[in-house]
Amino acid sequence: MKPSARVVGRRAVVVAVVVLQLGFVARGYWSDHKEFAFQMFPESSTWRADVVRVTADGRRVPIELPWSGYRWDELVPNVGLSYPSIRHHARAGLDNQLAFLESALDWVASNTPRDRETRYLEATVTSWHNADPPRVEILRSRVRERAE
Repeated sequence: MKPSARVVGRRAVVVAVVVLQLGFVARGYWSDHKEFAFQMFPESSTWRADVVRVTADGRRVPIELPWSGYRWDELVPNVGLSYPSIRHHARAGLDNQLAFLESALDWVASNTPRDRETRYLEATVTSWHNADPPRVEILRSRVRERAE
């Protein structure tokens, strides 16, 4: 192999690695979970959510009440979601925390086979992004077909 080909090959590898790293950093700012996107001064955002189970007959039952042998805080014990009705700091950003909550709603809807009455889970989320006024949005899990 010629020395000039080695030099070109090395340069191509270095350029590819740098471009890949820049791609990771750029993606981190567009992603909900912000992987590879370090922020020295994170947001001071907070959030809270009223989560209910909507039954097939239309009742809205708070998740704080156990159902069919399940408890929300046992099903979702991590990432600050155990007690969503309490106002929490969005440690890694508001988008990140709400993406986790949305995933948790879907996970609980999909992984509670003894529950025969819940049609879907719904969260009414109030969020405060930094010093902005509060914003309210509704997140829903997928609809369960087996609800009676």
